[in-house]
Amino acid sequence: MTPMIHRAIPFIACLCSLSASLGETAPGNFDAEYDRALTLKERTKNTLYRTTIAPVWSADNQQMIYRVQTAAEAWEYVFVDVAKGTRRGAFDHASVAAALTAASVANVQASRLDLKNLAIVESGKAITFSYARRQWRCVLAESVVSELVLPKVQAALVDTSVAQKMKRSVDSNQETSITFTNRLEVPLRLFWVPRKGQPVGYGTLAPGATMQQHTFVGHVFVLMGKTAEPVAQYEAVADGLEAVINQRMTFIKESEDKPKTSQGSLSPDGKNRVVLHNHNLYLVQNGKTLPLTTDGRAEDTYSPILAWANDSASFIAHRVRLAARHDITYIESSPKDHLQPNVHTLNYYKAGDELPQPRLALVRVAERKAIVVDDKLMPQAFAPDGKLELRWAPKSNECYVNYNQRGHQLYRIIAIDAAIGATRCVVEESSKTFIDYTTKTGRHWLDATHEIIWTSERDGWAHLWLYDIKTGQPKNPITRGKWVVREVVEVDETKRQVWFKAAGLRAGEDPYHLHLCRVNFDGSGFLQLTEGDGTHSVAFSPDHSTFIDTWSRIDAPPVTELRSSSDGHHVCDLEHSDAEALIRTGWSMPQRLVAKGRDGQTDIHGIVIVPSNLDPKKKYPVVEDVYAGPHSAFVPKEFGLLSRLHEMAELGFIVVKADGMGTNHRGKVFHDVCWKNLADAGFADRIAWIKSAAQTRPWMDLNRVAICGGSAGGQSAMRALLSYNTFYKVAVADCGCHDNRMDKIWWNEQWLGWPVDESYTRNSNVEDAPMLKGNLLLLVGEMDTNVDPATTMQVVGALQRAGKKFEFMPIIGTGHGSAETSYGSRLRADFLWRHLK
Repeated sequence: MTPMIHRAIPFIACLCSLSASLGETAPGNFDAEYDRALTLKERTKNTLYRTTIAPVWSADNQQMIYRVQTAAEAWEYVFVDVAKGTRRGAFDHASVAAALTAASVANVQASRLDLKNLAIVESGKAITFSYARRQWRCVLAESVVSELVLPKVQAALVDTSVAQKMKRSVDSNQETSITFTNRLEVPLRLFWVPRKGQPVGYGTLAPGATMQQHTFVGHVFVLMGKTAEPVAQYEAVADGLEAVINQRMTFIKESEDKPKTSQGSLSPDGKNRVVLHNHNLYLVQNGKTLPLTTDGRAEDTYSPILAWANDSASFIAHRVRLAARHDITYIESSPKDHLQPNVHTLNYYKAGDELPQPRLALVRVAERKAIVVDDKLMPQAFAPDGKLELRWAPKSNECYVNYNQRGHQLYRIIAIDAAIGATRCVVEESSKTFIDYTTKTGRHWLDATHEIIWTSERDGWAHLWLYDIKTGQPKNPITRGKWVVREVVEVDETKRQVWFKAAGLRAGEDPYHLHLCRVNFDGSGFLQLTEGDGTHSVAFSPDHSTFIDTWSRIDAPPVTELRSSSDGHHVCDLEHSDAEALIRTGWSMPQRLVAKGRDGQTDIHGIVIVPSNLDPKKKYPVVEDVYAGPHSAFVPKEFGLLSRLHEMAELGFIVVKADGMGTNHRGKVFHDVCWKNLADAGFADRIAWIKSAAQTRPWMDLNRVAICGGSAGGQSAMRALLSYNTFYKVAVADCGCHDNRMDKIWWNEQWLGWPVDESYTRNSNVEDAPMLKGNLLLLVGEMDTNVDPATTMQVVGALQRAGKKFEFMPIIGTGHGSAETSYGSRLRADFLWRHLK
């Protein structure tokens, strides 16, 4: 047997050096100021209005109604005529409230109407809704309200001959749900179709109403109109189902129109089952158990995880060469239910650890023979769970494998021939640095045309490419330019168009702002469909003819517009957020700043947050909030309250945050700065940016600069006092991954590579601990399962051996992010107060 490897974290009864007590504060009333800062969240709660809407559309998508908050305890309903491009109050709220009150519905206030299950009926002339468990109809022009009486459901209304033709439910204990929305102007009766017997009534769905039904995977529901003929039928699936019934709906079974790879022991046709016994696979067929493999053994076992072909003729099996377990051990010192500590272990792969190695076998059921899949194209898979992602072609002639080579410099989609197990490459990406496999290897399969849409940075920017699956060659780039595709929103295979979000499209605008765009598969017809100078989120009408565009900036509250999907033209304004009440609380609007980075050419984007009582004649210490993980970018772009940063500013600090080189979403050259260089963390860019900010903000005191961060930000916060201590004087490092050899495998090997080399040593805070200058506070949660707490203990030990003065506080009973607990947050604020003020 392979030996188990344990990494133990010793129990620390009390490990804190110097004075980390909350009671020891610098001159001044810290406690009073901190308590005042904490009131900001409550003071700003419910002070931003007209920000969000949840639209209800008419059956023809030509009208829309929504409810929007207009004050702390007030809402109104708005009606939109899409064809005319007009917006108006939906009805007289006082008249509707009076009518409901007269109908014995108590305590109805005009400004606080909450109408459930809204629906637009009669071509936009009326609405139906639920209120106080009763159904109502309102004629909009006159605001006349009347009660609706809906028919009761009776199972006997379903004709027996019709019921016999319905698809039946299958037994299952896997919970899920179906959300039904009735877009018809008539009520629909909902029935559950059991495995045997007559359908069971589950209620009536009023016109326009929405209802979420709890159920189980494989359970079937049918909706009936006035006749015994079903309007629509749905089968529940694991991920939940959105069932919208409109005029175009026919009697159907709702299912994904793309082939699904069956992951499990039972074949799709239900005739064969595969079981694992003594590390080998056996076929259960017609009551007989037949061997499929004989060479499996404990350390090199077959796996019960199968990928069945759609025709049930064959499947791909995993055979996994097991690796040693890599356990970390941590102590829960103070359990709530007993006195003695608990010892916990967790299988946790770290950079450089041996991993399981999966290999694939093709099994043809009729031949009962396992064919070893040629692995020359996938010799060293990065698969910590021992599993490769597989997908069968619709005709079951090929199975496709996602292969990410360890080291993250080679990524392939590989096709396996279902007849002989031979392999060929469909898509290949390679890089001298790294492939960002977590965010930039997206794909969309176009089975009907044997194509695939693939995300690649091969030209230096994240773009979409169209590939021919049969030849394994790119047909053309779909998008191109010095900007990045951030998200594929939708693919229209009929029109051969891609809808996506992109950033960096317009000169002079923040390159992180997201805009909705559309382009044809051949790269022609590119359109940017959103306009406002901000970052955009969109929600389409049911027929996708229009979309609701909500956009904002960190310094501009949300604007909500209705736009045409054909060309993005503006249909009408819906809402402009009202932030007056928020500003009256003293909350200060964040300031955006663009300044040049280390090279004097590259724009660095960040924000400055000031105290609500800023006196421009005074000098204020600067606190940088840092997180510089290469997996993304972290300066907020959407409007928000940013309570944590504002609370810190309320203590009398200028709070800053910027994304330097080495972070994501700015192109490959910008991103590659992080390669084998995590200690860099964009410091040179951010320091230049902070200095530039101070040139126009004389109240920023650059003789008193601190930095705070957690996780990768904790690593950077301590690095500031190792390598950049002429600028930073104070740092608070929470749960930092201070040595990347001690942290999770997927994150660290992504940026520092594999095998583990000298770059891991070069980027280690533990190795460089003797370089510390300044005031450092280290925090860690004793039960952190994200970043091994032992890495903080090791840096503590290194600092102690070097004779360095610092402060350290483990937070008991806490996991990752201990600085965000109430105790940790106060401790961090107290430390900054003492050393900056």
